[in-house]
Amino acid sequence: MHKPVLYQEIIHALQPRNGGRYVDGTLGAGGHARGILEACAPDGYLLGFDVDSNALAIARETLAPYEHRIHLVQASHITLSEQLQKLQWNSIDGIVLDLGASSMQFDNPERGFSFMQDGPLDMRFGINAVMSADEIINTFDEKELADMIFKYGEDRDAKKIAKAIVMNRPLHTTGQLVAVIQKASPRRGDKTHPATQTFQALRIVVNDELAAVEKTLPQAVASLNVGGRCAVISFHSLEDRIVKDYFREQSKELINPPYEKIYEQERKAIVKLINKKPITPTEEEMKENPRARSAKLRVVEKL
Repeated sequence: MHKPVLYQEIIHALQPRNGGRYVDGTLGAGGHARGILEACAPDGYLLGFDVDSNALAIARETLAPYEHRIHLVQASHITLSEQLQKLQWNSIDGIVLDLGASSMQFDNPERGFSFMQDGPLDMRFGINAVMSADEIINTFDEKELADMIFKYGEDRDAKKIAKAIVMNRPLHTTGQLVAVIQKASPRRGDKTHPATQTFQALRIVVNDELAAVEKTLPQAVASLNVGGRCAVISFHSLEDRIVKDYFREQSKELINPPYEKIYEQERKAIVKLINKKPITPTEEEMKENPRARSAKLRVVEKL
């Protein structure tokens, strides 16, 4: 059975207990969910989200032994409050978000996530995506492409890559796009594949990933019971910055000093940081699963 990234760390962070209610906002193959359900047996419940119908089908099989304790929905985690309302769950004891694409999405060339295998330029997590990577590559103008690659891929060669894409259009497969990027930005002596950052940028824009994180975090924190925990795994600096900044802001006490009004509304801290620095995979895990190497886990507890 495939073990998801930072599996033991997630179970330790959430501390699932019998009778608790938990959410996996990024179900994937159901690995984290399975661990949570085992730990909160015999009467804990789990709500699982995934926009990907293929992932959901696999997760249903993985979690079949716990079917009387799970609710699985094909939806984005940005609908968290709405889904909790449907279940009449007023609050939850823990939530995990494992952001980004899953291994099974990368490993299927037909999905277009991987620059290592040739396939159609798609990259859509599910039916919610507004446009495919193919549409972006072939319709955005040069400046839009350059801005996207620089902002979401943090690639210093963004302008060169955008110009090369426009000059070589139409491009309809991952292989065609990779060939163009490699020619425009060869990266001699750099261990990172030259297409990594462009593919990251495309995937973020196709699935509006950063906005989804920004919309979900306030819902997640608001839904927690006192003592409940929110654990988020991110794989690149843009996501991690959003999570870090939000958790830090929610952990601050906003109290005005005497005779001064700095804050419009005063409040006590809403969460406490369980780890000030992100938890990262062990050397052993990175050897077993090289994709885990960039994972960062941040955890907060509701006060």
